[in-house]
Amino acid sequence: MAVINRKAQRVRRHIRIRKKVSGTAERPRFCVSVTTNHIYCQFIDDVSGRTLASTSSLDAKFKAENARPNMAGAALLGKLAAEAAKAVNVTEVVFDRSGYKYHGRVKAIAEAARENGLKF
Repeated sequence: MAVINRKAQRVRRHIRIRKKVSGTAERPRFCVSVTTNHIYCQFIDDVSGRTLASTSSLDAKFKAENARPNMAGAALLGKLAAEAAKAVNVTEVVFDRSGYKYHGRVKAIAEAARENGLKF
C-alpha cells in the first residue's frame, strides 16, 4: 500500500469539499490558502469563473502594518479581506478552507472576517 503525503491528502480533502461548496455572484466562495510563508484570500464567483476581490500577506496594506503571516497577521488579513469584500458589495460568503483544518490561521481569518461584517 502506497503512502500518501500530507499535500496529497490536503488536495483530496479540498476536492471533496469543492464538490459541495460553490460560489455565486450574490454569495461568492471565500477561499483561503495558507502556505509556510504567505496567506492568500479570494472571493470567487464560480458561476462566471472570476475573482471578485482578493488580498494576501503580499499586499501593501498588510505590509504597511509590519505584520507577519502568523496568528496576529491572519486576524489582520481577515479584516482586510472583509474590507475588500465590502468594497465590491459582498456581505454573504461561502467559506472554503481548501482542505486545511479549521484551526489556527484559517480559523483566525474566518473569525476576523465575521467580526468585520461578513456573514458565512
